[in-house]
Amino acid sequence: MTPEAETIAIDLGDDRASTCTATDSELTSLRSSVLDYVYENGRRYHAYHAGAYWGSNDEKAIDAMEICHFSYGLLFHGELHLAPLQNPKRVLDVGTGTGAWAIEFADMHPTATVIGTDLSPIQPRMVPPNLSFEVDDCCDEWMYRAPFDYIHVRGLYGCVADWDGFYQQALKHLVPGGYIEQVEMGVVPTSDDGSHIGTVYEKWGRASLESGDRFGKTFRIVDESKQRIINAGFVDVVERRYKLPIGPWPKNKHLKTLGKYFRLVIEESMEMWVMYLWTKVLGVSAVTSPFYQQILIYSSGRESKLK
Repeated sequence: MTPEAETIAIDLGDDRASTCTATDSELTSLRSSVLDYVYENGRRYHAYHAGAYWGSNDEKAIDAMEICHFSYGLLFHGELHLAPLQNPKRVLDVGTGTGAWAIEFADMHPTATVIGTDLSPIQPRMVPPNLSFEVDDCCDEWMYRAPFDYIHVRGLYGCVADWDGFYQQALKHLVPGGYIEQVEMGVVPTSDDGSHIGTVYEKWGRASLESGDRFGKTFRIVDESKQRIINAGFVDVVERRYKLPIGPWPKNKHLKTLGKYFRLVIEESMEMWVMYLWTKVLGVSAVTSPFYQQILIYSSGRESKLK
């Protein structure tokens, strides 16, 4: 892992196994309306609380989420969490997405009850027996009857309107001495040498922040989470920051591999990241906007600067 303050050296050279059972019934009843997905601009979106989240849930998005989960594993050297957990009994994964993290955690902690929640029922049906998935909106009032030992949050940038309320609910639903752990990425790309200035990356970052502000769900939570968590009443809050390279340019072997995969994440995700927010929120035309088309060219891998 590379601390944020450390400059990454540039390489100038040429250079899920699981014991599973079928779950035919979930704790949340999947009504037909939940599966009646919304289709716009060639992408598929969740039906439950339609419009509450900007990301699509189609196969292309699912592939990107799986690659992103793998990239997080590389970033943290195979660790699923950094909190010092000891025999957790109840665990909540908020915004579970494909359920990849929850499945791996449930496999590693077979005596723990693990619940993964998301707006989209896109998780597999074959899961460890101690894991269940629920269709739920984390912005609603939490109705869990028993508290959790650990709450895991990852990639909820642009998903929550009231982060203070979110953290207060999390604190309320943790046992004394329990942990909340949140992993977020910044949406404004930067660089050690300033080479990002004036590029499409800088423009994309500014537009992303603006779209989140207009949408009413900030993309700035990566910079706000620590203080908001403290304000909610949590103690002994620790923040760790890491650099996530885009492309195989780092000299360090681990960061080079990480950069290769994260570039793939961007190539697979860029259209999803901008499609809903830019067309529905910023009013950008997906057909006539040169900047929008430039973004898609970068995401397709046809632009050498992305490499």
